Amino acid sequence: MSIVPELPDIAAYLDAIERRTRGRKLLRARLNSPFLLRSVEPPLAAVEGASVARLRRVGKRIALGFDNGLWLVLHLMIAGRLHWKEKSLKLSRRDLAAFDFDNGTLLLTEAGTKRRASLYVVRDPATLDPGGIEPLECSPAEFAAALTRENHTLKRALTDPRTIAGIGNAYSDEILHAARLSPIALSRKLAANEIAALHAATKSTLIHWVDKLRGEGFPEKVTAFRPEFAVHGKFGEPCPVCGANVQRIRYAENETNYCPGCQTGGKLLADRSLSRLLKSDWPRSLDELDLLYKK
Repeated sequence: MSIVPELPDIAAYLDAIERRTRGRKLLRARLNSPFLLRSVEPPLAAVEGASVARLRRVGKRIALGFDNGLWLVLHLMIAGRLHWKEKSLKLSRRDLAAFDFDNGTLLLTEAGTKRRASLYVVRDPATLDPGGIEPLECSPAEFAAALTRENHTLKRALTDPRTIAGIGNAYSDEILHAARLSPIALSRKLAANEIAALHAATKSTLIHWVDKLRGEGFPEKVTAFRPEFAVHGKFGEPCPVCGANVQRIRYAENETNYCPGCQTGGKLLADRSLSRLLKSDWPRSLDELDLLYKK
């Protein structure tokens, strides 16, 4: 199952791309899909011949800033993936775009037939920011204010890009397990100590995975299912903390994993009424939540 790459995955991409492209001139940008480019002005050709000066993450987007003041902003969505090729190559049907530098090519691919990935050329990448707080930079007070601005299940609150930037289905499960909180607990019903625990778990979980996924190689295995995860994708397996079998709530195209021993006082949540609650609290496909707030 494909996922929208989340904050740790995007951080790994940025780290690998920066090592290969910073200070390098973009010789040519090649598009293989007319649906990829979502902006008109400035034109894509305006970044050709410019050098990469800086990189940043904008929510779940990857932004490359050039020395002429323009930015390329990529949103991989569910099936988009990036690859680094040492030589320029002819684009296949699966390839959406290629960005040719003098030392190699950054290749954008997308599996399946639906074209959801997007590319923008902008002067300010902040115009594409849904507005959620940065979980690794926010203070405890900022986190609490964002979390309780609306009353949602914690699963929805963590994954809404207007609330918190960069978190999706996989890491929200891991964060909630680390905080020992139920995915269906309501954000405005939390006690102060529970909000503090969630803030700490969010930071520690994301930092752990950012550090773990960074490396010398280019990230080629962006996945929602990692063997070291505690609960996400581990339905029926024992929780590494308490040994209880990991449970799930299934709704529409989504699934939430949790440990009843660590998170719900031993209670099982996977019944029809809770599935309806979760289904009503956010869009039909959680990994496509960003589609509702894209610019």
